[in-house]
Amino acid sequence: MKQDSTRNTSYTVDCEDYVHVVKFNPFDSGDSCSLIAYGGNNYVVVGSCRFQEEDAEVEGMQYKTLRTFHHGIRVDAIAWSPETRLDAIPPQIRFCTAASDRKLRLFTSDLQDKNEFKTFDGHSDYINDLVFAPNEGQEIASVSDDHTCRVWDLEGNEKAHFVLRSPGMSVCWHPEEAFKLMVAEKNGTIRFYDLITQQAILSLECEQTPLMSADWCLKNTFKIGAVAGSDWLIWDITRSSYPQDKRPVHVDRARLFRWSRVNENLFATTGYPGKTTTQLLVHHLGHPQPILTGTAAVGSGLTWHRTLPLCAVGGDHKIFFWVTEM
Repeated sequence: MKQDSTRNTSYTVDCEDYVHVVKFNPFDSGDSCSLIAYGGNNYVVVGSCRFQEEDAEVEGMQYKTLRTFHHGIRVDAIAWSPETRLDAIPPQIRFCTAASDRKLRLFTSDLQDKNEFKTFDGHSDYINDLVFAPNEGQEIASVSDDHTCRVWDLEGNEKAHFVLRSPGMSVCWHPEEAFKLMVAEKNGTIRFYDLITQQAILSLECEQTPLMSADWCLKNTFKIGAVAGSDWLIWDITRSSYPQDKRPVHVDRARLFRWSRVNENLFATTGYPGKTTTQLLVHHLGHPQPILTGTAAVGSGLTWHRTLPLCAVGGDHKIFFWVTEM
């Protein structure tokens, strides 16, 4: 758990395999440590982290692997359930994965003897993103290259099905807007669906493609961000269906967009893995230039810590962590 100055990362964790996706638990699990999950070619690892930025007794970063889950196939996306609790007796870990075989897998574990998983079938093409209902955690939404967004219960039954006009790239569920789902499509359209009426109620336009990733700001429900082409774009949905702000940032193409969970003006974007490195940029809406630039060897995945201005990216046998300013 060393500080690593050569790549200007704040910390790194060594992993046994290539890390395809990494995800901090965005929910309070009742423990002082943060949970993090990462997926490799055939397993998911759940670990706990503690950083000196939140605990003066920690030197740098403490990381501990809690459990490795056999997955049997490459992991493409991970979503945490709000039902994950480390302070329960026994503790409960629950998360869902999307894999390259077009299936979702729901894992539930007490970190001891009970380790269950269920497989959800239905998508006919690659699944790009998934998310749990943020308050009760009783449903999961997923989007796919098959031009659908589907909502499932925890038994794998399909509860809703939205037909899209292009591949679904991102799906977001906001804790303050529990009856709405945000779906971002590759053709540059972001739609909000009412889950009661199962109708689209609002749409936003990028006016450029391909849209690769979008996110709904936790700290301000009116703010939406995305990357399309080589630009980032920001909307205030009370003002217009077109972006209020946009900027070219990644020379080749931008890949991922994630809002910080602690500041509505802070967000990160990544570029596509180039010949040698992937670029991570951290942006603040008050600054014309990125406030942090990081590089990771063939990086993938991007996730923010629940309470710190700290983000992580997966890579070749490593997870890289960057701490930024608020």
